[in-house]
Amino acid sequence: MIIPKENRLTEEQEKELKEITSEFGIKLQTIKGDIRTIYAMVGDERNTLLIKRVEGLSYIDRVDTIQKPYKLMAKDNELASHRIMAGGKVIGNGHFTVIAGHCTIDHNNPQFFLETAHAVKEAGGDIIRGGVWKPRTSPYSFQGTLKNLDILMEAKAQTGLPVDTEVMDSEQLKAALDAGVDMLQVGARNALNYGLLKEIGQQVHGRDTVVLLKRGMHMGGVDEFILAAEYIVSAGCPNIVLTPRGTQPTMDGYRNHPDESITLLLKERTWAPVLVDPSHSVGKAAYVPFAALAAAAYGADGLIIESHVNPTHGIGDDPKQAVKPEVLATIIRDARAIHEMLRPTLKKITASAA
Repeated sequence: MIIPKENRLTEEQEKELKEITSEFGIKLQTIKGDIRTIYAMVGDERNTLLIKRVEGLSYIDRVDTIQKPYKLMAKDNELASHRIMAGGKVIGNGHFTVIAGHCTIDHNNPQFFLETAHAVKEAGGDIIRGGVWKPRTSPYSFQGTLKNLDILMEAKAQTGLPVDTEVMDSEQLKAALDAGVDMLQVGARNALNYGLLKEIGQQVHGRDTVVLLKRGMHMGGVDEFILAAEYIVSAGCPNIVLTPRGTQPTMDGYRNHPDESITLLLKERTWAPVLVDPSHSVGKAAYVPFAALAAAAYGADGLIIESHVNPTHGIGDDPKQAVKPEVLATIIRDARAIHEMLRPTLKKITASAA
């Protein structure tokens, strides 16, 4: 659907517009209203070049595509009214959710994780993250162990907070669900593993378990990200959260290319809550607070942050990018203040794009 800047187009403008759309096999249908005339495109209106050429016309305000590559994830889908909760904690719907904890649980030093879990709760965190299993670039690096799952669930028992961990295959998925993990994380390396995404959706169907889907490591399009989530939702799990976490190629000085700015684009197109991961985005503890507040300013519904009571004694990514609990508390306070301040503006922006 084409929306002109003025109430209606002149004959010359309409003629030019029809010439452009006809090149793409699109018929233009004029819909005259009392105040404004809009122009519906009959045919496949998702052609990128078509949209660019039409939006490039000086007298066109925007093009709103009616046909979407995704259905269930679309902002106007009935699932937009679905409330997502992890262990009693509401995600989205005006709430600013913070997930925090270790990159990787160290089964040789479980006290560090348990202390961190309590510190996360004291700092104002809502959900505890802890890597039971971890994907590694090198096959010789520590991959995690099932023993960590017991430590994760002990942290849940002690704090009363829900817990989150990443799963990478069917065996890990079953173990996490059987243990009662509240949130399953799909990491960047599996973000486009459609077989796994469908299996997770099928296994979570009928449960309250939430799935946190991270954006793929390559700089894929926003629609590709949403379509990956569509696999999970269409398989039976509407409890989905989207997480930008930085992409490749890297930006010099950062671990990845920060992508918290796509939050607005996601919220314009889909109803799913967006929780940004600033830790993997920038990859250095000193930068995390700034990336976290930027995410809040872009309208994120929350954050997932690596935190550790003693980062130098952590394993995995924690020594480099985990923030201490006192820093986490400041991030949570400031990010929630930004979120509350910008909520009215964000609501207007995303509503106008719907």
